[in-house]
Amino acid sequence: MTQAPATPQAARRRHDREIIALAVPAFGALVAEPLFVIADSAIIGHLGTAQLAGLGVASALLMTAVSIFVFLAYATTAAVARRVGAGDLRSAIRQGMDGIWLALALGAAVIAIVLPTAPSLIELFGASDTAAPYATTYLRISALGIPAMLVVLAATGVLRGLQDTRTPLYVAVAGFVANALLNVGLVYGADLGIAGSAWGTVLAQWGMAAAYLVVVVRGAREHQASLRPDPSGIRAAAQAGVPLLVRTLSLRAILMIATAVAARLGDADIAAHQIILSLWSLLAFALDAIAIAGQAIIGRYLGADDADGARAACRRMVEWGIASGVVLALLVVIARPVFLPLFTSDQAVKDTALPALLMVALAQPMCGVVFVLDGVLMGAGDGRYLAGAMVVTLVAFVPVALLVPLLGGGLTALWGAMTLMMTVRMLTLWLRARSGRWIVTGATR
Repeated sequence: MTQAPATPQAARRRHDREIIALAVPAFGALVAEPLFVIADSAIIGHLGTAQLAGLGVASALLMTAVSIFVFLAYATTAAVARRVGAGDLRSAIRQGMDGIWLALALGAAVIAIVLPTAPSLIELFGASDTAAPYATTYLRISALGIPAMLVVLAATGVLRGLQDTRTPLYVAVAGFVANALLNVGLVYGADLGIAGSAWGTVLAQWGMAAAYLVVVVRGAREHQASLRPDPSGIRAAAQAGVPLLVRTLSLRAILMIATAVAARLGDADIAAHQIILSLWSLLAFALDAIAIAGQAIIGRYLGADDADGARAACRRMVEWGIASGVVLALLVVIARPVFLPLFTSDQAVKDTALPALLMVALAQPMCGVVFVLDGVLMGAGDGRYLAGAMVVTLVAFVPVALLVPLLGGGLTALWGAMTLMMTVRMLTLWLRARSGRWIVTGATR
């Protein structure tokens, strides 16, 4: 007796369960990551202003270096999820190991660059004479943890591809707690100062990497997947990551240009911009959690040769993105009287931030669509299109943003340009999603 096809309502409920099961733990892990820097800042801040300034410069460099390689998580998620959908767990884990070996190689290369050039990099970022020695010390020691940070990215991609976002949450929380305890012990207990904070963070990062490797190695042994480096597999992982690297660099360029323009508008504008940008980043975590679920779910459907399932999941996730964006928009509007005083008591900064903040709120439903479709196309392995679309977005954003100070526009006009940027992203992603060209089924794209 054949089983009756699922009703539309049953299919939606199934998609909802999958999205919630993956997105909620992913959100927790995403929020835990910036807590590392917050904990370091809180501990080092009591040592002195120069030490805290040094940490600010060094951590900005480190986070920039690591964020460039976020493709290790994205590309690995898509590749592993496809093979999971195809029912080939051995090949899925083998693909994940290629990503981990690539992460180790890239991490070693970054160390080789950062250690000898640390003083020059710190000077390039404009650290003061008093802060520069602390920044250099922190950067050189923390650089030793970069391979671990990249392994964490790649291994996180492996587990997401295996439809597991709970383990990354547990590891992130454990890593945060270990980092805080080690920092306190080494900074104050061992009296190592800022160097103790750097060593504490490095130890916590390698502990997280070790935890991930234990999980991945256990899976490899269970499914008899090779752990040895495969040059051809590592090259394939690198090639898959190049388009996503272009996408990430283009997005980073947009954010850096926006900050540079805000700095030209005046002190109140750049202060308000930093407040709004921090909120924008926090909102992005919530929407990115749905995108992460999209990467894993879409990759699995395509790997299982289920094009209809992929389309249905895409539609449902877009609905989730819009609904989440509406909720976030309402929260921003309601919380704005409380939010702004948390960051500043300067009325000029508040007055400058308020209209730009409302523009950010209005854009959230659109941001929900952008993040979700970004995740869908990543899960489909459509990296080349994502790279091209982001370059187009960058080209559209730059002249508009640069005109803001020339035409006498303020921060609200700049965030109008940011909203235009998100509009261009939404249009390019929507056109691709609607075309169906991203739907390529099979264990590999």
